[in-house]
Amino acid sequence: MQRRVQSRVTLRDVARAAGVSVPTVSRVLHPRPGGRPAASIANADRIREIAKKLNYVPDIAASSLRTGVNRDLAVIVPRLSDLVLATIYEGIQERAGESGYTTFVANSRDEADLRRELTANAIDRRVAGLIFGDATISPAFLNSLAGNGTPFVTVSRRSGGHPGAWLDDRLGGALVADHFHALGHTEVAVIGGTNFSSTGVDRATGFLQRMAEHGIEVGPERHIISGFDAAAGEKAMSALLGSGSAPTAVFAVNDFTAIGAMGAARSRGLVIGDDIAIAGYNDTSLAAYLPVPLTTVRSPMHEMGRAAADLMIRTIDGEESGSVTFDPTLVERASTLGSGSSA
Repeated sequence: MQRRVQSRVTLRDVARAAGVSVPTVSRVLHPRPGGRPAASIANADRIREIAKKLNYVPDIAASSLRTGVNRDLAVIVPRLSDLVLATIYEGIQERAGESGYTTFVANSRDEADLRRELTANAIDRRVAGLIFGDATISPAFLNSLAGNGTPFVTVSRRSGGHPGAWLDDRLGGALVADHFHALGHTEVAVIGGTNFSSTGVDRATGFLQRMAEHGIEVGPERHIISGFDAAAGEKAMSALLGSGSAPTAVFAVNDFTAIGAMGAARSRGLVIGDDIAIAGYNDTSLAAYLPVPLTTVRSPMHEMGRAAADLMIRTIDGEESGSVTFDPTLVERASTLGSGSSA
């Protein structure tokens, strides 16, 4: 028995059923931020209902052929296995979908050559725009890309004067310094992530500068450059605790680094929050549910992703997008306030 193949429902089919023009249907079903109103609210709702009944599905490939640019946004991150980056990506995907864009993600592992290769591949696909979650403090790569013609923004990390969405990380580090100072700590240390990303550098810098304002100088032996994972935090904390004068309070610039640091402290019999205070950064979903809940700086990760996608779409539409900076907040928990538990 020969299977009957059903033809694709087009914008023209929907327009014919609704009794309106094809451009009107296109503006209703594929709105662009800042574009002209598609129709009255009642008429737009009627068009959407008709499209739903007809099982209309957008033909992205056809759109790409017409415009020469598809409606894909490429998102390049160090690694999507990182909960922070995954949450940011969810926000990007959500906002992009609201405006008819699709997204795909690629992992650069923070390797310059791989970042360059992934970017070239995305441009070859004629993506509408690129969102970099792996930008470095040095803007050289993005400077070279700026003249290419493919719009881009950054997210989470800043790079030079290029537009993006990120947290005021220096302020976030300063909030932790204020917290430690208020608790009376003078022997402090910072586990500072990487030295090529603004997230690592700015958080540590904000912490160190604010501690200096409180009259507490933190020596280089108590500022350890590490990665952003638990293993890096464990290694860094072990080094701090094995030194001649161990700190009483440690700021790790990432929650997972803080979790590793907590593990190293516990292995030496220290009570988190009583014998040693440990603070993290991002307020990931794990932070409040650890055996000793983690004091941390809250980052609106999902909202940051949405903001980056919105900036990207506005840039594609030719608008002046600028940048969006979010304010951090400190969430105080038992890891610095004392728990009475050695868990």
